Order: sequence, then C-alpha cells, then structure tokens
Amino acid sequence: MKRLAIYSIIRKDIRGITVNTRLFASIWIVPIIFTVFFPSIFVFSIHMVPDDPDFIKLLEQFPASLQMESTDLSIIALIANYILPVFFLMIPIMTASIMAASAFVGEKERRTLETLLYCPLTLKEIFHAKVLASFLLSMFVSLSSFLVMLIVLEVEVFFLMGSLLVPGISWLIVMLLIAPAISLIAITLIVLGSAKAKSVEEAQQSAVFLVIPIILLFVGQFSGVLFLGNWVLLGLGILCAGAAFVLLLQSMKHFTYEKLLK
Repeated sequence: MKRLAIYSIIRKDIRGITVNTRLFASIWIVPIIFTVFFPSIFVFSIHMVPDDPDFIKLLEQFPASLQMESTDLSIIALIANYILPVFFLMIPIMTASIMAASAFVGEKERRTLETLLYCPLTLKEIFHAKVLASFLLSMFVSLSSFLVMLIVLEVEVFFLMGSLLVPGISWLIVMLLIAPAISLIAITLIVLGSAKAKSVEEAQQSAVFLVIPIILLFVGQFSGVLFLGNWVLLGLGILCAGAAFVLLLQSMKHFTYEKLLK
C-alpha cells in the first residue's frame, strides 16, 4: 500500500512537469545550450584557429600525456574530457531547481497540500517521494543530455578532423557518482526550501547559490589554475556522495507538519 502511494506521488510530480509545456521546455533549454551550443562553438573555434595563442597556452597548462597527434584534436579532447564535465554539472542543479522547487509550495498554490498529507504515508516518506521524483527526472535529463552531447561532438569532430573522440574516465566518474550526488544535494535543499517558501520563485532562489561553486570550478579548470584529474574527481565525488547521504538523513529532523502548513 505504501509503495503504491509513493509511486503515485512520483508519477504525479513527474507528470505535472511533462504535461506543462512551459516547465518542460524550461527543463531542456539549459541542457541544450550546454550540450549542443557551447561544445559546438568550442569545436568550430578550435578547428578554424588551431594555432591560436590562447588555445596553445591552455594546452600547456595540462600534462603532456594528454596531448594527441594534432594540436586542434588535443585541445578538443582536453576540453571534452576535462572542462566540459565540470561545466556539465550545472545541468542536474538547474533541472532540479525547476521541479524540486514546486515540491511542496506547488501543492500549497494548487491547494492540494492537505489532501497530500492525508495519504497513508508519514511526512518523511512523502518528503523522500518528492526528492526521488525530482532525482529521477534530473538523472534522466542529465543522461539524455550526455548522450546528445556525445553524438554531436563525435559527428562534428569526425567530419571536421576525420577522427573520433574517446570519452575519458572523468565522464564515468561524473555521470555515475558526482552528478547523482550533486543532484541529490540540490534537490534535498530545494525541496526543504520549497516547504518553507511562499512561492515557487522563492524556492528556486537557493539554486543560484548551488551553481556558484560549479562556476568557480569551471573557471579554475578552464584557466588551468585548478586541474581536476580523475583522482581528484573521484575524491570530490565520494565527498559529495557522503554529503548527500548525511543531508538526506538529517533533513527530516526539524521538518514537521506545523512548519509545512505555515
């Protein structure tokens, strides 16, 4: 009975996003920009000006073992495997901010919160169902975006340079560990904020602060100031996963019916 109720909440929340054309389009705007528009700009810019001093300087910031047979292919592989993964981490956060922000405040605005609280689930189980719904959609968008980006990059590099890119281990770490962990952290914080917020816009504001560390990582990686190798990414992923687990466990301590109904 409880599993059916949890499944019903998850299905209702996901359906509430997919049937809303405006919200569903908003979820895909950022991934399309990050996975098609920006990577394509990088590829065509590098192909057109492979000997640009700025690109050469960027390549010199990284270990010589990362360099390939040609300068332009080396730079593209470098950006694809070491810079785009960090840039890519903004996708689960932005996706989560759209769906998770309406988790509880959306119920308040639709006047369905009281009905939800009457279902045969504890408040903790309702909270976890809301988090899981947002997490599943966030991961679906992230994985789909990665596949689209990979196809676009492979096609462009093949036709422009006659070669194929091999995704690095960094992508495996990002997609299977860091992205899910960051997504869970973002969703938990935003859902908690949604329970206290007066509007969806107010709940979404917390996502801005979550994006800032990702932007700093991207700037540091792109400038060569901070090199996030595979071991560093793995350590970061384990740290984020631990933080997500602790946050999810501790999130219900001060979460009560009284605070939710205010």
